[in-house]
Amino acid sequence: METAPSPAQGTYDRAFAPLAARFARQLETEEVGASLCVYQRGRCVVDLWGGLSNVETAAPWREDTRVLVFSVTKGLAAMAMLLLADRGRLELDAPVAHYWPAFAKAGKAAITVRTLLNHRAGLAALDKRLEFVDCLLPERHALLLDAMESQVPWWEPGTAQGYHAVTYGMFVRELFERASGERIGAFLRREIFDPLGSDARLGTGPEEDHRVAELYPPKLADRAVAMAKLLVRDPRAPEIAIARNIASRRSLVRQAFDNPSTGTKAIAAYGDVRVRRAELAWASATASARGIARAYLPFSQGGSQDGRTYVKASTLAPVYERQSFAARDRVLQKPLGWSQGFLKEDEGVFGPTREAFGHAGLGGALGWCDPVHHLSFGYVMNKLDWRVRSPRALALCAALYECVR
Repeated sequence: METAPSPAQGTYDRAFAPLAARFARQLETEEVGASLCVYQRGRCVVDLWGGLSNVETAAPWREDTRVLVFSVTKGLAAMAMLLLADRGRLELDAPVAHYWPAFAKAGKAAITVRTLLNHRAGLAALDKRLEFVDCLLPERHALLLDAMESQVPWWEPGTAQGYHAVTYGMFVRELFERASGERIGAFLRREIFDPLGSDARLGTGPEEDHRVAELYPPKLADRAVAMAKLLVRDPRAPEIAIARNIASRRSLVRQAFDNPSTGTKAIAAYGDVRVRRAELAWASATASARGIARAYLPFSQGGSQDGRTYVKASTLAPVYERQSFAARDRVLQKPLGWSQGFLKEDEGVFGPTREAFGHAGLGGALGWCDPVHHLSFGYVMNKLDWRVRSPRALALCAALYECVR
């Protein structure tokens, strides 16, 4: 293994020099702190990190620094659902109401588990207004449960696709816990994270607080300037379409991102310690890049790692194909696909392999695997990008495939 190019730290396999060089350049010019980890055929070939975990204290980003990974969490939740199905405890084509009877209210009786996981249930937003704290405190769970159970689908379930940006985690966590009889965070740790040596956690304890990096969302003024430039350069960009929809109080896009309300803190609210303690299955997992890459190891190798089968190859194979696709997703306003809760991006976005899957997170974090090239990929950082897909993550993926073609 080679020593990381400055200012990065860590090591990499010589065959992955272009990826190591790209990460080092971005670390020097575009990041605050970040880490990148790649495994191929079960072997670590890239393990890099650098920068600062906290600007104010000048704390360095270390090899085990973790950070909130936003919607990368959804990919971890999808793993839990896949394992539950593999063990015969969840039938993907059964109605959600089979496991959660009150879900059938308000026209939802026929919605299947697969329809929900593939963002086709018409439940991309809730009508009843919630505060962010309603999702964090167990004593307020009844409010969230009532909002979910009383929600009328925004479209006829199964006929269209719209990213369930927040509600995916709400509905999936409730479904998982009713079908399994246990908490999703505990299941993930016991069945995936600990056996694989992954530091990912959904529900992060206080013993990890010293390793958690500070989040740095884009400043409102900087984002406004960047959006104005994008409007001139590419008026059809997804970010522009989302902004136009959010301007309308009654739009699905606004409701999908703005309920529950985080108030004036906006994205910064996710930096609250209570968020990482909670099991918000849409956004609150924390991990290092190494932890994310290790969590995806068996999914990049037919379901097994180090002689242990985590999920049968026959159960995993359907995820390789898109089970849903929209040329213009109703919420993210771009081409997008899904398979049982895993993101199936438009071909060429994260790489050329149609079978690849995983999940991106707000700001740029990415957990991904490629079962054709047997790659598992983790990238996390604390300087959040404002675009739907971070150019930093895209550049790292492009550099990766320069190394494996």
